[in-house]
Amino acid sequence: MGKLSLKGVVDLHVHTAPDIRERAYTDFELLDAGVRVGARAIVIKSHHGFTVNRAYLANEYNKRMYKGENDFVMYGGVTLNKAVGGLNPVAVETAMKLGGKIVWLPTMHASNHLAKNGKSGGIECVRDGKVVPELDEVLRIVKEYDAILATGHLSPEEIFVVVDHAKNMGINKIVINHPEFWVVGMTHEQQIQIVKDYDVYLERCYAQPLGGGKYKSNLPDNLEIIKKIGEKNIIVDTDGGQVENPHWEIAFQEYIDYLFDHGITKEQIETMTIKNASKLLNI
Repeated sequence: MGKLSLKGVVDLHVHTAPDIRERAYTDFELLDAGVRVGARAIVIKSHHGFTVNRAYLANEYNKRMYKGENDFVMYGGVTLNKAVGGLNPVAVETAMKLGGKIVWLPTMHASNHLAKNGKSGGIECVRDGKVVPELDEVLRIVKEYDAILATGHLSPEEIFVVVDHAKNMGINKIVINHPEFWVVGMTHEQQIQIVKDYDVYLERCYAQPLGGGKYKSNLPDNLEIIKKIGEKNIIVDTDGGQVENPHWEIAFQEYIDYLFDHGITKEQIETMTIKNASKLLNI
């Protein structure tokens, strides 16, 4: 048992099987873990397209397995990598009509992700200091369906341009995905600035890959940025599901216990693990 309860927690970013790489849990096994600890909701993510249809099946499994004995819900969305044609408004609208909650901008196929890994090409969201026309159409659909816009693996410079454009369109549910991840690489100063200027949420994750199957704990850095920015603009997520890391519920427990042990109050932790993400999901 941890020092704090996981009851009611919401995680907007967990990877599950089926996937191209090995994952620790299937969709159903992750749902079982969520129910077991009393979580409120998890959003499953894939780099390879839709998860909203898988979330639907997981919720049907929940009804049959647990007979309505919990209020746990699994959600999905769409990631705009090459598997769905990149910045494809048809894919976005399809995901939204199926009940999707999050639109992730390109991750592993983003031009920034490829450049950081010594490759060229990739999907551009920003060109000559402006969002590309295809992204403008995607953002229109995000606004229409009141979905969450997540910035994926864009660079800090791209993120500022996209966020400014999205905010001017009236999109207010914006999550900066793992700004601490080396591929994204936002400095603390940039993270503070984007929160100050645009009132976005920073997703701060349990651990991030260093390459070669190795992961680095983000907990000390997460603690530092929480103290600098405050809990109202932070979402505690795991980005879990890797076989190299602890199982989802273990990682989440370790995360919140670490924060609690280092001076973050229970109320602050509840804001970052329950209230902020629940508001974005409208639950």
